[in-house]
Amino acid sequence: MPHIHTAPNQHDHTVTGYVIRTDGDQPRALLHLHKKLGKLLPPGGHIELDETPWAAMLHELREEAGYDAGQLLVLQPTLRMYQAAMPEVTLHPQPLLMNTHDITPEHYHSDTCYALVVREDPQHELAAGESMDVRWLTRDDIAALPSEQIWDNTRASYMSLFDRFLDEWELVPASEFSAGK
Repeated sequence: MPHIHTAPNQHDHTVTGYVIRTDGDQPRALLHLHKKLGKLLPPGGHIELDETPWAAMLHELREEAGYDAGQLLVLQPTLRMYQAAMPEVTLHPQPLLMNTHDITPEHYHSDTCYALVVREDPQHELAAGESMDVRWLTRDDIAALPSEQIWDNTRASYMSLFDRFLDEWELVPASEFSAGK
């Protein structure tokens, strides 16, 4: 989806999925070469006007990485709210982080970022028009990337995942969360 807010100082709401694969000899992070920016980024994109942030994350992961919700585990804090305690609302996964960053000096993205784990190859091909330069990088690979290839905040987010969150947060099947409203 293109930017929906085009006047100065407006924000688009976006999602990012920090995906770690754990079925090999060491964890690896998913990054793809963004066609317009020329930098390695995790999967993500704009939230459509009829989507929740979690629904947007699921559709972006399918398009940009080939993963279905049934293949995903969501890293969640052990102390959190549960759907059964709030039946009148739909609870979505707790984000790893939320941030706002500039795209241009007068346009911003407010980004909801999720921490995800996979243990297998994707079930689907990437969607037409998506970057085909998809990479699985170790912690050391990401640490060694020059700043020209990766944003510092992307590197810092993955370093935190490798160094803390993989051990401290629990894995919850993505199917336990509704993408609905």
